[in-house]
Parts: sequence; structure tokens; C-alpha cells
Amino acid sequence: MAKLAVIDIGTNSIHMVLAEILPDASYKILDRFKDMTRLGNGAFATRRLSDEAVARALDVLKTLVTLARNKGFDRIVAVATSAVREARNGGDFVDLIAEQAGLTVRVISGIEEARLIFLGVKNSIALPDGPTMVVDVGGGSVELIVGNRDSLIHGKSLKLGAIRLADQFLSKTPPSESMVRALEEAVTEQLKAALGSFKIKRFQSLVATSGMAGNLAEVIHLRQTGRPLPQHNLATVALKDVRVLEAELARSSVKARLTIPGLDPKRVDTLLPATVVLRRLLELSGRDEMTLCDKAIREGVIYDFIERHREGLKAETEIPDVRRRNVIGLARRCQAPEVHSLHVAGLALRLFDQTKRLHGLRQQERNWLEYAAVLHDVGYLINPRQHHKHAYYLIKQSDLGGLTAEEIEVVANVARYHRRALPALKHEGFGTLAPRLKRVVKILAALLRIADGLDRTHFSVVQTLNVKFGKTMRIEATVSGDAEMELWAAKNRADLFEQVFRRRVQFTEVMQEADKS
Repeated sequence: MAKLAVIDIGTNSIHMVLAEILPDASYKILDRFKDMTRLGNGAFATRRLSDEAVARALDVLKTLVTLARNKGFDRIVAVATSAVREARNGGDFVDLIAEQAGLTVRVISGIEEARLIFLGVKNSIALPDGPTMVVDVGGGSVELIVGNRDSLIHGKSLKLGAIRLADQFLSKTPPSESMVRALEEAVTEQLKAALGSFKIKRFQSLVATSGMAGNLAEVIHLRQTGRPLPQHNLATVALKDVRVLEAELARSSVKARLTIPGLDPKRVDTLLPATVVLRRLLELSGRDEMTLCDKAIREGVIYDFIERHREGLKAETEIPDVRRRNVIGLARRCQAPEVHSLHVAGLALRLFDQTKRLHGLRQQERNWLEYAAVLHDVGYLINPRQHHKHAYYLIKQSDLGGLTAEEIEVVANVARYHRRALPALKHEGFGTLAPRLKRVVKILAALLRIADGLDRTHFSVVQTLNVKFGKTMRIEATVSGDAEMELWAAKNRADLFEQVFRRRVQFTEVMQEADKS
């Protein structure tokens, strides 16, 4: 398994991620490091990186390289963005890094930055078929990207980064009305020109990446709920809430801003210009909310590395849906019995489809059932005893890109109840679910228990099944051989089904017709 360290030298922060690239061409993040060095402070006015910023950044980079190498990461890919590419002494800085830290840095163009950001987003959240706008608000530049689940369509890099705008327009805090007006005019002019140059004018969704958008979402979520944002990925932020926060930031002193719950003190001067950019982009693109993605350029660099260095990425061609791909990837990493898991998933989905008039659930819940079925036996990796409970914890702790925290909790619960105890309020995880999701977990787990019983021997003896409705429900199993063990196990696992649907279940078998050809 390859080890890869990725270092991103941004205008605002220097980040490093340590990743392990797995045999199936997926990856696992082992560690992350971040230092807000503010390399771009003052650089856009002077076109130079200050001596202080260079010294700070060099210290951080030397530490990160030593750390990576001590952990066995000899392959390090480093990229630098707008602050370095625009500074007259950017080349000198890159030479110093090579000399003092032994690190080769690739200074990337704005368009390459956009491509890498989109690569990170596309592989981390399930994009719709139609066009999506992706925006990354950095310290020096804003990348605007239009793409769909297949490819990037347009990419633009705009000189609208939050540090640049703060230096250029907001010379005091709180800013005067004329400063805010000048800032808004500059932002509007550049965004309109960029959007006007794109052939596609309508977008199905707006996705925002980067720490700026993440901090904005944290502040808004905290003031609405009193609780921290459980996860950035797939969180949504409404335009009306962005407007309210922007107005507060615009009239607040530094001291007042520092009292806003959730606001990162290191973004006290940059969150306002970032908010103006996001608000104007929402307005100009006709969207009333944006979705967050916590993956961007660093993850894009990892995917780019995999694409360049590993032949035949079977996972993507075999499984185009990012959520299903990540679920199957986790099952493979945990060495779950794949033939059994996929067969159980097929039986469970057949049960779901044929009992729809009883449960009334939709495609989203059907997907959750499939994911739980594929993952129900991952707990064997830890111990066969209590493997249903181990499955719950493994799923909960895994980074299943494309699924929200709530969805992961549902899938983990359904897998946990594929055997043994029925769902109970005293159980960790189940007790804290919303009432609607408790019902969903019970229904899906009821179906999974029977499907798993119907492949008790792991020999796929039960080929398919048909549900016959009546006072007693009959589940007719079409079998290719002796299925006594399967029918016995399914009968013993029908307890939750009978409780949820309030009717008895009877199992019968019919022999599969021999192939006459």
C-alpha cells in the first residue's frame, strides 16, 4: 500500500494530509495538520511575500516534512496557490523550500487549482446528473467551477480571495458604508463577468468548499441550534442566514466579532469578505442555499496522484455511484464475505420492493438498506462474537463519502440489528435517533434479518423470493437445492418483521426450474 503526504501551501493556511492509498485505488486519511500562516498578508498590494511570512511558512514546512518522513511518508506532493504564484519573490520562496526543507513545490495555475478542487468534490459527494456550481473561497483567489458527476465543464480563477479583498477594501473595522459598497461592486463585477462567460447559465446546486465556507456554516448552525455543526460535509446554508450574518459582521468591531459563537478568531477580518462573495454568488446564480463539501484541493491532489500512478481504476468503472463505491470499498477493506453480502443485499431489496405497500418508504431508504446489507458482516474483522455490534462501530467510524452523518447513523443501526437483539431505546445510537428514523431503522432491519437468514449457509441456495399478502404473509423462496437451514434461520429472524408489520410470516419453498436449454 502506497503512502502519500500532500502539502497545500495556501494564501491563508498551510495544510498537510497523510494518506494511505489502498489496493482498490481508494485512500484513507491517517492524519491532518494545519497552520494558519497567513502567507498572503499584504502580498497582493506589494506583490511580495513578506520576510516574516516567508520565515513563518518555512518553519512550518520544515516541521511538516520532518513529521511526514518520521512517519514513513517518503513520497510528498506539495502545491502552492495564488499568494506564491503572484508574488515577485514566489520563485525565491520555492527555492528556499527546496534548499531548507528538501521539498519540491509545484506552483499551480488558477485553472489547475479549479481542476484539482473539482476532482476532490466529485469523488466525495454524489453530484446530480445536471450541472453543479462549485465555489472555493481561498485567501487569495476564488475558484468557480461548473461540472457534473462525469466531468468538469468550465473553470475560472478570480482574484476575490478573502485576504486580498480585506487588504484592498476593508482598511478599518467595522468598515464604512462606502468601503462595503466598493467591495460589493468589485465582487459583483467579477462574478457577473465569470458567470456570463460560462455557456451553462442554470445550475442544479451550488457547492461551497474551504475553511471560509465551513466557518460561516458553523456560526450559522450554532446560532440556530445552540449545538456545533456535526459535520461539514453535505451541511446546507440558506441565503437568508448568510445575509443576516453578513449584516452583523459589517457593523461589528473586532471585539464584537470575537464574541460571535463559533467564529474562528483567525478569520475575524476575512469572514466578512468571504461572506459577501458567497452571498453575491448565491444571488447571481439564482440559488437560495448552498451545500458544503469538506473535500477540496488536497483530496483532489490525492485522486490526481492515483489516476496518474495506478493503472485501471476498476472501482470507478465498476461502481459509478460514489456512495455505493465507498460502501463496497469499506466492505472489501474489512474483508467481509462479498458474495454473501451482495446476495443478501439483493434479497433484502426484493423484500423491500414487494412490501412497499406496507412500509411506504422511498428510494433513499432503499439505498440505506442496500448499504447496510453490504456492510452487515464487516464486524467479523474484529471478532465473530458480537460482530453485529462491531459492524455498528466500524460503519460509524468510517468516512463514507457521499453520506451525511445522519445517514451513516441509520446504516450503522440497520447493520447492527441484522441479528440478535431487537432495536431498543436503551441502545447507544438507536435511542438518540429522530422518531421517523427509528421507524425506518426498524423496517429496514426487519427486512435485513430475514434476507440474511435466507443465506444462512452462504451458498446462495435461495435464488429469489416472492411475497404473498394475506392475514399471514407468505414468503415463497425459490431455491436451487436443500434450503432447510435457510428457512429455519429466516423463520427465527422474522420476529422484528412480525412486530413491525403486525402480521405473522410463513416461509415456503419452490424448487427452481431446471434450465431446459
